[in-house]
Amino acid sequence: MATGKGVIQGYTGVAAVDEQHQVVVHARAHGSGSEQEMLPGVLDDLEPLRAPHTVLTADSGYCSEVNLQQLEAHAIDGYIPDPGYRKRDQRYGGQEQHRAKPDALWDKSSTEPKDKLFTPRDFKLAEDFTYLLCPAGNRLYRNGTNCNKQGLRAIQFSAAQRDCQKCPLRAQCLRHPQRSKRRQVAIFLGKHSSSKEKASERMKRKIDSERGREMIARRFATLEPVFGNVRSNKKMDRFTLRGELKVDAQWKLYCMVQNIEKLAHNGYAR
Repeated sequence: MATGKGVIQGYTGVAAVDEQHQVVVHARAHGSGSEQEMLPGVLDDLEPLRAPHTVLTADSGYCSEVNLQQLEAHAIDGYIPDPGYRKRDQRYGGQEQHRAKPDALWDKSSTEPKDKLFTPRDFKLAEDFTYLLCPAGNRLYRNGTNCNKQGLRAIQFSAAQRDCQKCPLRAQCLRHPQRSKRRQVAIFLGKHSSSKEKASERMKRKIDSERGREMIARRFATLEPVFGNVRSNKKMDRFTLRGELKVDAQWKLYCMVQNIEKLAHNGYAR
């Protein structure tokens, strides 16, 4: 599986848990590094258990435009944050200091730092939006005022080929200076008038609301203790079988043990 820590040989255990008793109501092990493709199957398996007022939450690994559209098509009240929601939430301020710590699979081989190229922020936009000034002082001329780039309105600027060919900053400006003839820059001005609002945009507003932040916290409190119990207390820190069918059975078995314990603690044994 291709993961954030490199390519590993293994499987991922997926579980859906109810909030009231932390009982696993759906479990499956799969051999795909992407969790997004798992959500449609989970929704189908949970359909007999859902009530009209049921709320479904998931982590950011399940966030995709297709999955969010499916939630809306089935009229499911769901909360699936996008990968960048922590940057917009002040509760996660200061987490960058933890990201700076090296990972266990961190590549410790020395690498030469790459020179950073000029970004659109390094170009100065004229007040009348007719041209840009590049870091070398040359003008980039406007050649499009209402471009639609992935739903965003953009103004397109292009440099004169004669200026770029002799520019001393060519290597810092062009990604491929050997074959690129001139620099082009797009300045974004917000959402395009012809673009329709995406399901991911509606979900962002939902996640950034007070209700959305509450549901994220409730998902942490509901699901993460279950994984911690299975991994730490039940010693299921790695799969010991081979093949998806066997691994899936092993994952379901440990989830059953988790459920028996939870049901016993809630009085079902009496």
